[in-house]
Amino acid sequence: MKELTLNTPDKIQLSVKIFEPESSNGKLLLINSATGVKQQIYFSFAKYLADNGFVVITYDYRGIGESKPEQMSGFKASMRIWGTVDFKTVTDFIQQEYPDYTKFCLGHSVGALILGMNDYSGNFEKFIFVGTQDAYIGNLNFSVAVTALLGFGIALPVMTHFFGYFPAHRFGLGESLPKGVAFDWQTLILNKKSTSQLYREIKENHARKLKQKTFIIHAEDDNWVTEKGMKNLLKNVYPDLKTTFRELKASESEKGEIGHINFFRSFNKRLWKIVLDEL
Repeated sequence: MKELTLNTPDKIQLSVKIFEPESSNGKLLLINSATGVKQQIYFSFAKYLADNGFVVITYDYRGIGESKPEQMSGFKASMRIWGTVDFKTVTDFIQQEYPDYTKFCLGHSVGALILGMNDYSGNFEKFIFVGTQDAYIGNLNFSVAVTALLGFGIALPVMTHFFGYFPAHRFGLGESLPKGVAFDWQTLILNKKSTSQLYREIKENHARKLKQKTFIIHAEDDNWVTEKGMKNLLKNVYPDLKTTFRELKASESEKGEIGHINFFRSFNKRLWKIVLDEL
């Protein structure tokens, strides 16, 4: 694994890891992380694909993991900046260093939502979506929607205004989040337009230009992702993607656990061939 730091145009340092195969198949996979998920979660999966000939690149968005500032309060970041600046900084590097590779992108949760914020996304051969959707509460199951309403309608704004960032780890929601990211997440949950609302707040929307084949994985035990949410995302944000779906049964997991994150845990390694076969 190679480690490097990329500088964004606004002078933010992003932590990037590159997994290179002993014998390359000429293919590259970029992994866009989920909200508040450090790139280390994807390392075992990345190594598996590198062992099968792929160059795999992971990175931390600004404010997350190894791209986190010393002082979170007041740090400027948002999901929109993740898509328009951080993601683009990494794809600019890929274009420069791996121009002749066939390129794929895996978007996990928000990592799929930001694809249309970067014009480079049109260069990917195919997309893999994992655990992603329009997360508006009206798309969620009732009990999850109630939890989301309380968490994102009350706890998130109160805690974020108090600390100057959202201490998501206190709620079992991953890494602490910069204020702007937290409120973008609130928009995804509470605003009926969900992902489309984020796109209204960026200069250029490239989502409707994307026409690639897209393989969408969702786990039956991921209570935060619903069929309605996935279909609304495709209808409202990515209408021209050519999609196929694969529901993962909990019984397919060695530990009976997949959920929103655990597809990438090493105990689910036998499921990774599902992605390998699509690349």
